[in-house]
Amino acid sequence: MPKPTSINLHQKSRILEIEFDDGAAYKYSCEFLRVYSPSAEVTGHGPGEEVLQVGKEGVNIKAIEPVGHYAVKLVFDDQHDSGLYSWQYLYDLGAHYEEKWQNYLARLKEAGVKHKEIAN
Repeated sequence: MPKPTSINLHQKSRILEIEFDDGAAYKYSCEFLRVYSPSAEVTGHGPGEEVLQVGKEGVNIKAIEPVGHYAVKLVFDDQHDSGLYSWQYLYDLGAHYEEKWQNYLARLKEAGVKHKEIAN
C-alpha cells in the first residue's frame, strides 16, 4: 500500500495535496474530504445508512493530526473531527476523485439541494 511522502494543506484555496511513495499525487478539496468522511456520522452504521452532507461548500481543514503510521484525523472548521482517514482510504479517494465528486453532486441534485460554488 502506498504511503504519503508529503501532505500539504492550502487553506486559502481549501485544497489538500498528498503525494504518495509510488509517484501518485492527488489534490482534494476540503469539501470533498468532509462529505466523504469515513466517520459514522457520514457513512452511517451499515450499507444504505449514509447521510448526505449538505452546505459544506466553504468548509476548511483547521488541523491535521497523525494517527500512528497509518492515518490522519482531519479537523474541520465546522467542528467535524471524528473520521480517521487511512492512507488506503485517501489513496482510493484520490484515484476515484472525479467519479466520487460527480456522484456527490448527483445525490445533491436528487435530494433537491443546490450546490453553491465558492470563489477562492
